[in-house]
Amino acid sequence: MNLSDVKQSARRRRRRKRVGRGIGTGTGKTCGRGHKGAKSRSGYARAPTYEGGQMPLFRRLPKRGFSNVRFADPVAVVNVEALNRFRKGTQVDPARLREAGLVKGRDRRVKILGRGEVTKALTVRAHAFSASARERIEGAGGQAEVIEA
Repeated sequence: MNLSDVKQSARRRRRRKRVGRGIGTGTGKTCGRGHKGAKSRSGYARAPTYEGGQMPLFRRLPKRGFSNVRFADPVAVVNVEALNRFRKGTQVDPARLREAGLVKGRDRRVKILGRGEVTKALTVRAHAFSASARERIEGAGGQAEVIEA
């Protein structure tokens, strides 16, 4: 066996590069950043969309259409079948629906839709009702009250 046969075991992790430790290290003085320019400054970060001067993808693609997402009034939807979890005669309002985990978010308006059947007489207070939901709630002996907000 010779010294030339001995191999260094693979390091688990690459050692961190120690920069600014003299010209003999190869990363002294300018620390591998070159001279001047944005990349030599602290705090420099290239924009994630930058493609080396090439026309960026988001500028090459056509922009068409309209999105109503910014202007939409978010509405939380609850179907009447979900109201069966409440006891008979309970007054169900948005706060109670949030406690039950049927509505997420605080400032959302609540609309009751008519999927499924409701078997109990409940007083349901919400911002809006579909015609079928109102019909099913009142058909079970309950009341559908609209909250003005």
